[in-house]
Parts: sequence; C-alpha cells; structure tokens
Amino acid sequence: MCDCCGGNHEKKFVQLEAILKKYQGMKGALIPVLQEAQDAYGYLSKEVIEHIGEHLDIPVSQIYGVVTFYSQFHLNPRGRNIIRVCQGTACHVRGGKAILEAVQKQLNIKAGQTTPDLRFTLETVACIGACGLAPVMMVNDDTHGRLTQELIPEILTKYS
Repeated sequence: MCDCCGGNHEKKFVQLEAILKKYQGMKGALIPVLQEAQDAYGYLSKEVIEHIGEHLDIPVSQIYGVVTFYSQFHLNPRGRNIIRVCQGTACHVRGGKAILEAVQKQLNIKAGQTTPDLRFTLETVACIGACGLAPVMMVNDDTHGRLTQELIPEILTKYS
C-alpha cells in the first residue's frame, strides 16, 4: 500500500506507475521521471512528488530542490495553451513590451500566471530566436511574428 495517496495509486497514478516501472533500478532517473510525470499530468502536484519520492526512495525535500532549481518544472496547473512573449533585444526595440501588455489585458492575467479556466498560461522569454520577425510570441509551438497590439485578440481566439 502506498502512503502518498491513501492506497489508491492504482487508479490515480496509472501513468506514473508506468513511468516509474520504466526507470526502476536506474541511477540518475529522477529528472527523466519528473519530466515524463509532468508531461503526463501537466504539472508536478504534491501527491505526484510524494509518490515519486516513495518509489525512488528519494526524500521529498530533495525532489523539491530539483523541481524548484530547473525552470522546466511546474508545481501548479498550467493552461492548455502556453503563450511565450519574447522580451529579447530585437523584440524590445520593436514593441515587445506593448505586445506583452496587450496579451495581459486580453487575458486579464500577468506574466507567470494562468487563466482561471486553465486555457492559457502566460510567460515571458529572453529570446525566441526569430528576431527578424520581431516582436514575436509563441502559442504552444506556433510562432506569431510582426505583431501589433491589434492582432492579439484575433490570434488568441484561435486557441480555445
């Protein structure tokens, strides 16, 4: 019986069990387990972290140390659509700040937040790598360039 989830991990953690089995007995498995668990659940909940710790025999405090060190890991639910607004030099010079403000206004959230309906998470990034299209933002894997504030509502309505 598992202490982390009151014994229901068969139902609650089916995907996690498969991940843990895949890495069973492997040294250095923590980061790949965390990555795959996050892919499966969208973020790393307290229960998922406790379950991983119990099954890999790693203290939960150590796992939190790893999760909070790497920006790729998330401890809170994230939106179905991840918006990354570039704030790099080229985008900054061409109005990246105004694009960020337009997205924030449209979604009524700030950078680093998720909409209450879990539709969008808004992030800023130092560079997307599409400087010739500045200002730029990405929604999931889609790059949107040569942006103006007026284009933001139309772009966001495509991601429901």
